[in-house]
Amino acid sequence: MAFFRSHVLVSVDPECLKRGALEVVDALHDELVAQGLNDEIQVLETSRIGDPVLFGPDLMVYPEGVHYACISADDVPYIVTEHFLKGRPVEKFRAQERVVVDEELGAPKPKEVRVVLRNIGKIDPNNIEDYIAEDGYAALAKVLSEYTPEQVIDVILASGLRGRGGAGFPTGKKWQFARQNPGDIKYVICNADEGDPGAFMNRRVLEGDPHAVIEGMTIAAYAIGSRQGYIYCRAEYPLAVKTISIAIEQARDLGLLGENILGTDFSFDLEVRIGAGAFVCGEETALMASIEGRRGEPRPRPPFPAVAGLWMKPSNINNVETYANVPQIILRGAEWFASMGTEKSKGTKTFALAGDLKNTGLIEVPLGITLREIIYDIGGGIKDGKGFRAIQTGGPAGGCLSEEHLDLPIDYEGLASAGSMMGSGGLVVMDTGNCMVDIARYFMDFIQEESCGKCTPCRIGTRRLLEILTNICEGKGQDGDIERLEELSGWIKATSLCGLGQGAPNPVMSTLKLFRAEYEAHIYEKRCPAKVCKALITYNIIKETCTGCTVCARNCPANAISGERRQPHRIDPDICIRCGICMQVCNFNAIEIN
Repeated sequence: MAFFRSHVLVSVDPECLKRGALEVVDALHDELVAQGLNDEIQVLETSRIGDPVLFGPDLMVYPEGVHYACISADDVPYIVTEHFLKGRPVEKFRAQERVVVDEELGAPKPKEVRVVLRNIGKIDPNNIEDYIAEDGYAALAKVLSEYTPEQVIDVILASGLRGRGGAGFPTGKKWQFARQNPGDIKYVICNADEGDPGAFMNRRVLEGDPHAVIEGMTIAAYAIGSRQGYIYCRAEYPLAVKTISIAIEQARDLGLLGENILGTDFSFDLEVRIGAGAFVCGEETALMASIEGRRGEPRPRPPFPAVAGLWMKPSNINNVETYANVPQIILRGAEWFASMGTEKSKGTKTFALAGDLKNTGLIEVPLGITLREIIYDIGGGIKDGKGFRAIQTGGPAGGCLSEEHLDLPIDYEGLASAGSMMGSGGLVVMDTGNCMVDIARYFMDFIQEESCGKCTPCRIGTRRLLEILTNICEGKGQDGDIERLEELSGWIKATSLCGLGQGAPNPVMSTLKLFRAEYEAHIYEKRCPAKVCKALITYNIIKETCTGCTVCARNCPANAISGERRQPHRIDPDICIRCGICMQVCNFNAIEIN
């Protein structure tokens, strides 16, 4: 084994890649060879170091802990010469902050318990030896040497682990059904097609701890009697695809994948399949159709995948987070995992916090924690001094919850009873500056665009919902629109073929239930209470405050503002495009929205 005196971690976050991170990596390799240092300095790629917008491309030098920011390939020769050859850190390239942490993870936040995220930011995801040093593949060895397949399933059943992809079906039951169905060929599939806006949990696990997913899938394969597995990942996650592909090759090289794993008669191998990014391919039957090379469309169930799945063979599908939990459950025991969470929802859950919060990013908390704890204790509360308005849980097919739900414990049943869902773990927080009718329109626009079109309720129903919502936001709402939204939502939910269509009306139904007064204001008063919908607002200049400085008139893209210098100006509502630039540039708070 080679020993290096220094390690250089280069961030290959997507933002850093856009700014030339790979060119920096290549330049480092070339310069180290040119300086004769390639046997002393090791270059590694990592998913993120600091904030890529502020610091990217950036790199970290260990053991010194020196963080260089905004590096280009042209800077590399100087850094190599000064730092690695002469031993003098280059101050002009050093990042300003003293302590560098992963911006999405950082140190564990209050009330966090990290199971799935335990290794992320701690190990080199491209080095299997790092994973093994953290008890990696010990669970697989334990299973192959001590457990029968049925005993593995019993452990997973006892742990109470439920699918983390959204539906929350008991994982052990799923494995049990797949094992009980006869067949010489069975498949294990990982759903890594994370398509919810604002969700990035699966991406970070694949990028930061890929072997946990591989180990979990291999244990599942042993339990159900499978020899072949597939990881289905979207093409928009190039780093995740690269990292998991490297991990698969490393596992094969060490005999942890392939024929006769760890010297036993159990054989299993994995293959990565890349999806084109269709949201509907997150649905398991559409995902399997895509793996088979067909158009990603769902099919009726039954038969369920455990009976007739991929190529009509018994198959087990779980998502990234579900598989990543499995090795720890095997090692620490079902009782340990079941000790966290609630009576029916055990363990922890990763969430992607996004929206109008002071602290956004990736967290992992025990199920049963309240929305208030996540928003205020972990997220730091609403930013810019504004108040809380709503939170969207479960992605586009989830629902919006209001202030009355802040003390609701987060579990599968609790969220469903409130009109939302767990989903894969996206949490979008909205402040009082958001219009809930416009929010429903936004999510419906996404769902309608992503509908595969196979079934009429989803194809036509979601388009009609979007049309009604758009008309309401544009000031064209009519008496009876609310009733039409409710009736249409009920039919779509009851008759759509797959989960996308069945969940499509949730944003509309939840906002109608909790924010009905906003819909009524839009339709009957032609007014947007949040002052968001452009067709229902007007910009006015306050005569008593306006100094006639002409800044607003000079910046108006529509030439809608007129007036003499040093005299109050006015906005022509017929010309105004309601862009808000005038309010942004006014230094005297002389512009108001009505």
